[in-house]
Amino acid sequence: MTTAEDLIAAADAHCAPTYDPLPVVVATAEGAWLTDVGGRRYLDLLAGYSALNFGHGNRRLVEAAKAQLERVTLTSRAVHHDRFAAFCTELAELCGMEMVLPVNTGVEAVESAVKTARKWGYRVKGVPAEKARIVVAGGNFHGRTTTVISFSTDPEARADFGPYTPGFQIVPYGDLEAMRSALTENTVAVLLEPIQGESGVIVPPAGYLAGVRELTRERNVLFVADEIQSGLGRTGRTFACEHEGVVPDMYVLGKALGGGIVPVSAVVSSAQVLGVFRPGEHGSTFGGNPLACAVALEVIAMLRTGEYQAQAAELGERMHRELGTLLATGAVTAVRGRGLWAGVDVHPSHGTGRQVAQRLMDRGVLVKETHGSTIRIAPPLVIREEDLDRGLAQLSAALGG
Repeated sequence: MTTAEDLIAAADAHCAPTYDPLPVVVATAEGAWLTDVGGRRYLDLLAGYSALNFGHGNRRLVEAAKAQLERVTLTSRAVHHDRFAAFCTELAELCGMEMVLPVNTGVEAVESAVKTARKWGYRVKGVPAEKARIVVAGGNFHGRTTTVISFSTDPEARADFGPYTPGFQIVPYGDLEAMRSALTENTVAVLLEPIQGESGVIVPPAGYLAGVRELTRERNVLFVADEIQSGLGRTGRTFACEHEGVVPDMYVLGKALGGGIVPVSAVVSSAQVLGVFRPGEHGSTFGGNPLACAVALEVIAMLRTGEYQAQAAELGERMHRELGTLLATGAVTAVRGRGLWAGVDVHPSHGTGRQVAQRLMDRGVLVKETHGSTIRIAPPLVIREEDLDRGLAQLSAALGG
């Protein structure tokens, strides 16, 4: 039998070193649990950065994928297929929008949203050629393509990858006055995460999203909400924007839309916005493929019941209450988040985020660090209450509580 050490060594030897994973080699998974090649089980409190909102091996999603695998998996967009219309219609309805631009990965959806906003700016708003500007927030994470890192403030994401794409202005996240000052007649869009995930689950001040929505309406600017991590039930609502009663002009979706089975992403907006495209101006060979549509349709059906949003809200309240007790111990300096999503800042005296993640791994619980001192917690929405309690108890123990 090949050992975990052998498999890790082979990966290190032949895979570009773009990640620094925990030394766990997963062989099987179900619900909120992973099993490694040696048979040890781990409680998953990361859920593939929210790509696995419905858990590992969700039977409804697996059965939908298996049924489609027997029929047709790919046609390209050269012809129609029999799942495409339903996918576009039902996703648009879930979002309260009219049109869908289907692609594959989250960053591809962000790139598509950037192109959409620029084209809308030129065709509809009347911005002079090559003058379109998009305002983004500091601390953002929208992906790692060349254009997207051009408006990142993370040195690790940007260093040595220039020259960078122009046309973006960065303002502090949560600062409504800075946003107001940044909007000009050439601004075509504001692109924001309603909650910043990679930065450590940063929740903006109350009223910020509503304020941005009001400003963008006043200035004829598109409000683009990147709900790739925050959307589809994670925060206790279908979309994180709902917590402030905000409906953006455009949703950018991904991760959980593919049910943890296939990459599925999309830009969802009005006919006026997405209708600016003409055949040949944008596309994707795999975007909206039959297998992706079959899985995503089942995800949409599951979200329509509201049970997963309710589970995230109820267990999220329990999780944040328990995490709050760690503040009194001094082991952590801050806890942020909403629903089943939290960023926990570890006090330096208790180690780095990586060290805490490794101590938790030794205790059979998986989380991941970000920005040195922070660990992120985002269990599958299907996690059982007793398993969540177990994971939080292990976190307390790993912090010396």
